[in-house]
Amino acid sequence: MGIEDEVMLLEPNSLGLLPKARQMLERLGDDHRFKLELPASQIEIATASGARIEEVVGDLLDARRVLVQRGEGFARPAAAGWHPFSPAPGDLNQLERYEPTIAEHGVVARLQLVCALQVHVSVGDGDRTLAVYNAARSYLPLIAALAANAPFFSGADTGLASVRPKIGDLLPRQGVPPRIDTWDRFAQILRWGYDSNTFKSAQTWWWELRMHPRFGTLEFRVPDGQSSVKDAAAIAAVIQSLVVWLGSRHDDGERLPVASRWQIEENRWSACRYGVEGEMVELTDGRRCRTRSLLGKLVSTLEPFAADLGSTRFFDHARALIDVNGAIAQRRIASQGGTAAVAHWLADRFLDPP
Repeated sequence: MGIEDEVMLLEPNSLGLLPKARQMLERLGDDHRFKLELPASQIEIATASGARIEEVVGDLLDARRVLVQRGEGFARPAAAGWHPFSPAPGDLNQLERYEPTIAEHGVVARLQLVCALQVHVSVGDGDRTLAVYNAARSYLPLIAALAANAPFFSGADTGLASVRPKIGDLLPRQGVPPRIDTWDRFAQILRWGYDSNTFKSAQTWWWELRMHPRFGTLEFRVPDGQSSVKDAAAIAAVIQSLVVWLGSRHDDGERLPVASRWQIEENRWSACRYGVEGEMVELTDGRRCRTRSLLGKLVSTLEPFAADLGSTRFFDHARALIDVNGAIAQRRIASQGGTAAVAHWLADRFLDPP
């Protein structure tokens, strides 16, 4: 597995977004864990891959420390799904790979100042990967609720647990991905996108979960950026254990349930609006349940797999996030000092270890 961590760069005094990622990248030298993303105020960290969370999270913490050290006096890094008060639209990096996106989407592209925690997990052979991909779609809203960390937009409380999905929805190929039954069908989809000049590669298939042809992983793109390494580790541990659990059921001959996209999207809205504080629908029988109850049940189911993976200690914090996730914590800080205090809090938590 591996992690891609999208990080905001903040002006050291005001803690507003600082659109100087190119200059920050120069300060980082030849450390290949860092790269530019679409927003000019964002640096992405790509960890080394590892079999266990401990390795991957250790690399993430080290990379965040390097970013803090190299940015001293120039930029303060922080992580959340969206900055609490900086206005949008914002500046973009003019990179060749982003030229089509910028040209096609105009000001909508300049609104994409979002930050995600992207978790890659290798699954195994082709049939196993397809089965896990199709089944994991149903769990994306629960992951989104646990990781919701963007309640503010331009200094105002949106009423949402995370505004990031709604900003993303302004672009095509967002949200719950389609069911894909065969690899031939996946190839047909990508060929259609290329031939129609709609999406030239799988890189612009921006769904919240996608099969990544270059890395050979399932890429979970649904979590918001996480303010601390401790929070990121908990989210990543839940995702890895989910994949292992679904994969083991497939190996035992179980036909994994595959829900309709429209059903999953109902729960996606609840995750966006209420985070852990709402209700979701059990997709198998239509019962409404408290999101916290569903998350608690899922974490309990996954705990034996976390133990096998050496991730039990990260699950302790996952349970804490069920009670108070990033969105709730940000609102508590804002109630005392406004969104400026939230920005300070995010920057201060950036290196909190797992």
